[in-house]
Amino acid sequence: MSEKTATPGPSAATASADLVEQGWHLQSSDTVSRLLGVGDAEWAAYADHWDDLVLDTYMKDGGTYRNRRYGHFRLDVDGLRQLPHAPYRQESAVNPLNGGIDRHFEPLTDAFLANPLTSEVVRMLGEIFSAAEGIGAWDVKLHPFRIITGADQVGKPAPQGRHRDGSTFVTSLLVRRNNVEGGESSLHGDDDTLLLRSTLSRPGDQLLVDDRRLLHDVTPLRAVDPALPAYRDVLIVDFDRLSA
Repeated sequence: MSEKTATPGPSAATASADLVEQGWHLQSSDTVSRLLGVGDAEWAAYADHWDDLVLDTYMKDGGTYRNRRYGHFRLDVDGLRQLPHAPYRQESAVNPLNGGIDRHFEPLTDAFLANPLTSEVVRMLGEIFSAAEGIGAWDVKLHPFRIITGADQVGKPAPQGRHRDGSTFVTSLLVRRNNVEGGESSLHGDDDTLLLRSTLSRPGDQLLVDDRRLLHDVTPLRAVDPALPAYRDVLIVDFDRLSA
């Protein structure tokens, strides 16, 4: 088991090798920013798009702590292509809290899609996952999330508890933390072995996971100062293998 925070480190090639060997890779903000060619100003501008997310009304626990949007893409040798907007679905076996129904989320905004970071993050991940998996065609789903907490509610990044998402690879990219504590990510084997515990803390910190091999979880969020806005903004990206 590893306990660490994201630190400057390996290349995209090492990320692919880690996914093959151990099923996960933790990227630091410095590494991701270098790979993408961006800095603090670009991350701050990107984070502004999370102000345009809308309430997730499908929470069966009754929570109003999650705002989101959703987009669906194909990535292959011809590039990244957005697919027609459609409902998002996970079966109950994968998501016992909110699965088993079509969930109609608002689409990604034009401004979010036009920001170069959106496509560059997906392309970077595609290079890593293609090298790890030996394929070049992917079904990609983007989920920008804002988890909100405060005096009246606890924010739950993973309300279903320890879980899989039902994909080949899943990633969690931190975009912003504002006035929150908690939000510690963990990875587990099927035998309940704890493999990683880490808190994504800086814009660009990112956790890559082989969803077929590992279970993942995130601890709840609480406000440092309940009188002030408190939230955690992340971009979750799901990659699923395509045969061609």
